[in-house]
Amino acid sequence: MSNFEGKVAFVTGGGRGQGREIAVEFARRGADVTVVDIGTDIASVPYPLATKDDLEETKSLVEAQGRRCIARIADVRNQQALDSAVDATVAELGRIDILVANAGIYDWSSSPLWETSDQAWTDQIAVCLEGVWRSAKAVAPHLIRQGEGGSMVFTSSNLGKEGASFSAPYVAAKHGVIGLMRTAALELGAYGIRVNALLPSTTDTKINDHQTGWSRASGKPHGTREDYLEALHKWTVLRNTGVIPVSAPALAAVWLSSDEARYVTGIELPVDAGHLTLPGFNPWPARD
Repeated sequence: MSNFEGKVAFVTGGGRGQGREIAVEFARRGADVTVVDIGTDIASVPYPLATKDDLEETKSLVEAQGRRCIARIADVRNQQALDSAVDATVAELGRIDILVANAGIYDWSSSPLWETSDQAWTDQIAVCLEGVWRSAKAVAPHLIRQGEGGSMVFTSSNLGKEGASFSAPYVAAKHGVIGLMRTAALELGAYGIRVNALLPSTTDTKINDHQTGWSRASGKPHGTREDYLEALHKWTVLRNTGVIPVSAPALAAVWLSSDEARYVTGIELPVDAGHLTLPGFNPWPARD
């Protein structure tokens, strides 16, 4: 088991779901943790985002592992808020060793790219791509000054490697995260800082677990959670696997940040039960 005693992890989107599980998993392995999340909704996003209470619950779960935790409201679109959270982490916890830039949104608009609103495009690019850049921009100087290397994990998606109808902003952002990761790995490698991308498939979090998500995944106008869970078995290769539990990307993020992965940088790590190996099909066959 990886040991992170004496290490500090900084996790964005840590208020609940995948980000919370990542934070708690680092704490289980001995790390102190800072978690940040937005604490308010975004108008173009049709499901509620993490609240201050959610952040406090994550903090309690980390502290239940016997570790210290800072929980801060910070919108990853706001460089000053991120810089302030990073400075507070260094001041209170002494250092930062790991960044997991995990914050993300999905607007579920079902709009083709030519009907996508300017606001939906702007919000998703700003959170899912620009937010990763801003997080790395805030943390990198501290890692460089420490002179002890470090790890950055950027959350992309299986949609960072494939297209998806009615999802242009999200797909563009998640593809962009992979390009950003490759560049960051090149630029930070000279400082011993490793940078990798995590590519989860559909995870069992609030970003997917709501009426619109159930209907889109199942292809049924009034799909239920049961319909959604059944449909996801068609998106994977492994037996009895459909939706991905949040523990799976959390364990992958921890591994990428561990000494066991000390020679791993610049990679895209799918956590998708084989989704990206599927041959796929054309949902819009053209015929004369």
